[in-house]
Amino acid sequence: MEIKEIGENKFEFIDLLLIGDEEESMINRYLEQSTLFVLYDKGKLVSLCAVIKADSDIIEIKNLATYPQYRNKGFASALLDFVYDKYKNECKALILGTGENEKTLRFYKKRGFTEFGRVRNFFTDNYTHPIFENGKQLIDMIYLKKSVS
Repeated sequence: MEIKEIGENKFEFIDLLLIGDEEESMINRYLEQSTLFVLYDKGKLVSLCAVIKADSDIIEIKNLATYPQYRNKGFASALLDFVYDKYKNECKALILGTGENEKTLRFYKKRGFTEFGRVRNFFTDNYTHPIFENGKQLIDMIYLKKSVS
């Protein structure tokens, strides 16, 4: 497994970015200012994580995605651990926003994230089409935080 930081040509990863965020216009809002980390396993791209510095004390994970055939093998967890380790001396917390998907929320909570906020109607107000995960339409954005000690 190898993790690389991508500084240029981030749009080359759009197919994987669209797995984590289905609307290209939303990705365009953060991609240029983000730091992109990509994870390769045996030379194959399997997962990525885009982060931005939200303010002087906060790193925000904007996109975390893994190709479906590589899920449940620890790649997304490895990226979260990598990001945590990389920024633990530069920030007080990692934050992220996600939909009301119990499987996704359980994934993050298992890794030390806790809920701290909600943006009502985020997905219905900001996306051109309904977004569904596990058969349920996403409506609200749930914000999660992991404190860095």
